[in-house]
Amino acid sequence: MYWADHAPPHFHAIYSGSEALIEILTLRIMKGMLPPRALAMTIEWAAEHRSQLLEDWELCAMNQTPKQIPPLV
Repeated sequence: MYWADHAPPHFHAIYSGSEALIEILTLRIMKGMLPPRALAMTIEWAAEHRSQLLEDWELCAMNQTPKQIPPLV
């Protein structure tokens, strides 16, 4: 996530030179692409941490430091 980024709430997923912007509420790709396996893992992780992602989005919107979210295990 980036400070004061544009709506809707989303995060940037970067993998091996590819980048996708993923909307938090729907988990759909807004822009870009990731390889299929990386995308599947990213969506699985985001689904598990959707509420934390939304909380971090709000913190970033208020120019506050987002909380760390654990990786996919």
